[in-house]
Amino acid sequence: MPASSREDGSAGSRGSTLVVTWLAHHLLLVLAVLAAGIVAAAGVLRARVLTRRRELTARVAQLRHIGSFLTMSPKAFEHALADLCRRDGCTKVTVVGGAGDLAADVLATTPTGQRILIQAKRYAPRNLVGSQDVQKVNGTFRDIHGCDQALVVTTSAFTKAAAAFCAQVGIRTVDQRALALWAEGTGTPPWK
Repeated sequence: MPASSREDGSAGSRGSTLVVTWLAHHLLLVLAVLAAGIVAAAGVLRARVLTRRRELTARVAQLRHIGSFLTMSPKAFEHALADLCRRDGCTKVTVVGGAGDLAADVLATTPTGQRILIQAKRYAPRNLVGSQDVQKVNGTFRDIHGCDQALVVTTSAFTKAAAAFCAQVGIRTVDQRALALWAEGTGTPPWK
């Protein structure tokens, strides 16, 4: 082996030995720096969680009266329902509503692990949710969205035919009165 190769290998070996020796002599310092970094990261994460929790509490507090739902845009209504789900312990809450949503406005996982789909119908009080609306939900919530339960939530009410269809196929209906109770926190979450 040429002398320069031995010297390069020897220099690399000496460098490794120096690093290992330094780490051995300063192990407590290295561990202290790592621990400080972990504590700082945990503090930042905790602060973010607390901030998100305070923001959610503030948004949900505004939903205590049904009148607030009646003045929302359909998109704001979807986000309000997502906030109610979060308040009541749901995880993996996603607002997916919009064109091509395949009858899903909110998807979430309940505290018991069931996957739910919410179809939001922010209608005027005299504009009732009809059979076509609920039939779309029935056609997609299991096979397309992989959900265990479907809910149709409205600021209005359901036609008799729509309510009967939902009862027959197991879709939960949440009309204005049930929505008000859920929002106030006096009613049980609609997936229970």
